Amino acid sequence: MRAILFASVCAGALIAIPANAAAQESADTGQQAEEPRGSDIIVTATRREERIQDVPLSISAYSQEELTEKGIVGYEGIGRETPGVVLNKPTANFNNFTARGIATNGYNANLQSSVAIYIDELPVSTIGNTTVVDPNLFDVERVEFLRGPQGTLFGSGSLSGAMRILQKSPDLNDFDTAALVDLGLTGSDSIRQRYNAMINVPLVNDRLAVRAVGFYRHEEGYLDNVGTGVHNSNTLVDYGGRVVVLWKPTDRLSIKLLGSYEYSNPRDSSLTSPSLGRNKRISDEPDRFTGKQAIANATIDYEFDFAKFTSSSTYSDFEQRFYVDLAGTFQPGSFPGAPIAFGLDADGYDKVFVQESRLASTLDGPFEFVVGGFYLNRRRDVDYFYRSNPAFLAARGYTGLPDKYYQKQYTRSISKELAGFGELTYRFSEKFWLTGGMRYGETSAQGFTEAGGYLATAPGFFNLNYLQVALGGFPNVAFTGRTPYAAVEGLKAKGSKPSWKASATFKPSESLTTYATFSTGFRAPIVNAFAGRASVVDVNDIIIPFGATSDSLKSYEVGAKGRWLGGRVSINAAFYLIDWSNIQAQANRVSDSVQFATNIGAARSKGFEFEIGVIPATGWAIGVNGAYNDSKITKLTAAEAAISGAVLGHRLSAPRIQGSAYLSYSFKLASDIDAMLAVNAQHIGAYNSSFPNTPGRPTVPLATFGKTDAYSNVNMSLGLKKGDLSAQLYVENLFDDHSITYIHPEAFLNSRFGTMRPRTFGIRLGYSL
Repeated sequence: MRAILFASVCAGALIAIPANAAAQESADTGQQAEEPRGSDIIVTATRREERIQDVPLSISAYSQEELTEKGIVGYEGIGRETPGVVLNKPTANFNNFTARGIATNGYNANLQSSVAIYIDELPVSTIGNTTVVDPNLFDVERVEFLRGPQGTLFGSGSLSGAMRILQKSPDLNDFDTAALVDLGLTGSDSIRQRYNAMINVPLVNDRLAVRAVGFYRHEEGYLDNVGTGVHNSNTLVDYGGRVVVLWKPTDRLSIKLLGSYEYSNPRDSSLTSPSLGRNKRISDEPDRFTGKQAIANATIDYEFDFAKFTSSSTYSDFEQRFYVDLAGTFQPGSFPGAPIAFGLDADGYDKVFVQESRLASTLDGPFEFVVGGFYLNRRRDVDYFYRSNPAFLAARGYTGLPDKYYQKQYTRSISKELAGFGELTYRFSEKFWLTGGMRYGETSAQGFTEAGGYLATAPGFFNLNYLQVALGGFPNVAFTGRTPYAAVEGLKAKGSKPSWKASATFKPSESLTTYATFSTGFRAPIVNAFAGRASVVDVNDIIIPFGATSDSLKSYEVGAKGRWLGGRVSINAAFYLIDWSNIQAQANRVSDSVQFATNIGAARSKGFEFEIGVIPATGWAIGVNGAYNDSKITKLTAAEAAISGAVLGHRLSAPRIQGSAYLSYSFKLASDIDAMLAVNAQHIGAYNSSFPNTPGRPTVPLATFGKTDAYSNVNMSLGLKKGDLSAQLYVENLFDDHSITYIHPEAFLNSRFGTMRPRTFGIRLGYSL
């Protein structure tokens, strides 16, 4: 019944636009549209406005119009559309990009991402791969994805690339509104609702304006949790908005103030258990990965006679919830009492301040420069509460716990980064120029254990803890003892090294740009929260190391960008070779599922990427892109293999082949009604989920190791537009592909496999888009 009602609504909405225009059709209906011309795409990847074809690096850019046409509302679409890039997304609010094969697994817990993600001037990826709020890509100016190390301008987190979400600024002259409603149906009873609205109000003409954006998403899930008994358990509720004020008191000075808030609340994880059947998962309680993020930013721009000065100050307050069932750690038969109730409820709180100031030259002449400074201060508090559950405690006769938690630990960490950076370009002529850049940064990280935590023990039962008692199968035990955790100040890890860039660009004609670039990158050192701690289950297992020192990366790239026939044909291609050493890798202690970071030897990644765009005739547009990557471990000691589970020659966690294609046809349905039919397809090759062996037991294959499926996704849409009104019927995952797109590398999850959302039909209704 819900499916029938939904289909009726979609049909009525789509018919409304042409019906409204029928009386206005004239004799020129079907008239050929004006000959299309390619347009220049302007990006700011070099911290100044430039044509994308002139920027000597591999970059993809997406306008709001393109995002809307392709139905891209978040990270998933960007990951599938960008050559050389994969998004590992086990569930909502978990996002880990891989670019050019630089990844040891798809999860990277405790590690800084190898791809920096910026929302305007805030590097949100500095918080690492923890619960991260999915961004809402509505009313954005542009999304840019820069491939290859971007350390000189974008910092230590941009080891293999940087993604920038640039939100629209207020329009100082015109009042404007826009809205987008997206209604979809997955299966027979899972409704997806997305609502977005924008208003732009000039307050003082040419001088002061405010722009406000609001959004709300309620997307019913498509998985049934057989453990909790909830149908469509992975429902997502997400809402928030932002307000931007732009004041331009003089022609030289502008001040922009931004405040934003988002609360993303997935009711359960989207990871599945294929052994239970299609679209099934299991956990004793819902796995919760929620996030609340508030951002305040002040950006000041001043135009000197010779350069533009920019100062950006950003404060972010982020709260996250990481509640997960760890019962998969102890499978039936592994211990006398297994399986047992075992879970983690972790609450995290991040407070981040970022200040960046830079000066970019604006004078004509052979010299161009960008110089600046960067400062980041982040405090993270994480409360780790390990739990049983009341039903299990009662069944075993366990008493003495004030609640379901048998272990509580309070931690915090302080991370800082201070860096200076600059790039200098000298143009020998309009056809040839050289660019050199450097960033020197000092980073530090220090972890602390705060007093107040404890481990519950059984004094009358040899002072054993909950895991030891439960796994031993002992009944009727009282956990009345408390082993307190004293306040501990951890070692401070420090790192300081430069990032370099050197690039030569040759532009033999206005239609062709070629370049060769050498660049380096690194990531900040990491402190493990449980450094030095032995396992509470097996004292002979790995002792958690203090952390990981900075890794190092060198990249060599050559590329070419061409546009011909007035922009009707464009071809971009890049070839690269990357050497990655002292690799920061994530591992997992098997006996008690404690995650930690360490360093291992070296790897090499090589490959190529291409993007082709063609406008073969009026109304037609064709786009094809693809990438080939070969990345594998090239150096590894026996000790590194033992602690990480890595193997010499093992392929890293990236597909060998991937690509996407886009075909659209635009035509006149009536004199004032434009129509467009589009097909969009992506293919991602299979790749390894992790290292193949067990950390601490290098000769034992890792039970959770696997390869994702090679999979394809096809979307189709039919849209109509009349004036400011638009409607688009769409289908996502047309062939209902249920391939495994992600495998969680750690044993603690019983549901470890990610898939695409099943086939979804829907309609998008837009105003002023």
